[in-house]
Amino acid sequence: MGKLIVIEGLDGSGKATQSSLLTEMLEKAGKAVRKISFPNYESNASWPVRMYLGGEFGPRPEDVNAYAASVLYAVDRFASYRKDWADFYRDGGILVADRYTTSNAVHQCSKLPREEWDGYLDWLFDLEYHKIGIPQPDAVFYLEVDPAVSQRLLSGRYHGDEAKKDIHERDLAYLAHSRAAAAYCADRLGWHKISCCADGEMLPVERIAADLLGEVEAIL
Repeated sequence: MGKLIVIEGLDGSGKATQSSLLTEMLEKAGKAVRKISFPNYESNASWPVRMYLGGEFGPRPEDVNAYAASVLYAVDRFASYRKDWADFYRDGGILVADRYTTSNAVHQCSKLPREEWDGYLDWLFDLEYHKIGIPQPDAVFYLEVDPAVSQRLLSGRYHGDEAKKDIHERDLAYLAHSRAAAAYCADRLGWHKISCCADGEMLPVERIAADLLGEVEAIL
């Protein structure tokens, strides 16, 4: 089997940028590597996720409970694995994932009381890694970004047009809960933390990429 490296973080943390840079650097080092992203919006399997994030099941994240939302995302990952990258992974390739099951851990825990988080996490990982049968990550790297910085980055992404944000991105209370859940998950599940800010500003992209590459190389 190959390796599955997951880049995790809250909205506006730079996951897409860092997963792309990491893939490029591993390619230059002669590794057989591919980047994958979730949700996979190029797949029809992502339609239920799009409907959820677009507010078609309700305008608030909690309108779809943690377990129901988790299943929507799990179907998207299963389809991606079976149709796109299973053979590459089985043949020893390295996958760099921009989000994975770990995103469910963060964003759906935030809908539940803290005393239910452990039970939910056990259910989630059993569902996806055992019952559905998609690969379990070899390592998860969590990009730590100050809340104020991530909000600035999100606003810049949409050029100040708040209407373009999905139901997660526009709900500040939900984002705060997700941040607390992410910190809990990173500690409980042993994720590698990559510090992305200093003095209220984002570190240079190249600096974050170098730190990330160093930790990944130690695992590979």
